[in-house]
Amino acid sequence: MPQKQSDVSELWEKVQKELSQCGVDLSNICADAADPSKIRVVCIAPDLTKSVEALGRTSRDQVVMVRLDQDMTKKLDAWVETAAVRSRSEAAALFIREGLQVRARELEQLEDSLKGVEKARKKLRKKAREVLGRELEENASADEP
Repeated sequence: MPQKQSDVSELWEKVQKELSQCGVDLSNICADAADPSKIRVVCIAPDLTKSVEALGRTSRDQVVMVRLDQDMTKKLDAWVETAAVRSRSEAAALFIREGLQVRARELEQLEDSLKGVEKARKKLRKKAREVLGRELEENASADEP
C-alpha cells in the first residue's frame, strides 16, 4: 500500500536521526539524501545462516552458467574455504538468492510486464493459426508446454 509523502518524509527524518546518532551522516554518503522519494532502504540480515539453511533445504536442479572475473571467483573460493558452503556453485546460488531477495520489488514489476508479453504472444499465435491454418497449429503445439 503506497504511503503518503508526509509519512515517508517523517520516517526518513527518523532514520536520518538514528543513523546520525550512530555517526552516520547520509548527506556525505548519498547525493539524494535530501529527497526521501529517491532513497531505498534495504534491510539485510546480519548473517547468512537462514539463507544457507534454506539453500540446503531446496533442490538445486537447474543449471545456469555464468562467467566471472578473477576477483569474484576468488571471493567465491574464500566462502568455500570457510566451509559455510560446499562449492563455488553453492556460494553463487546463495548470493544470487540474496540478490534476488533484495531486488524482489523490481522483479515483481518485471514479472507483471512479462505476463503481459506472454498474453500478447498467445494472442499472436492464435491469430497466426487463424491466418495460416491448421499446419501452423500442429507445429506450434509441439513448441508449447
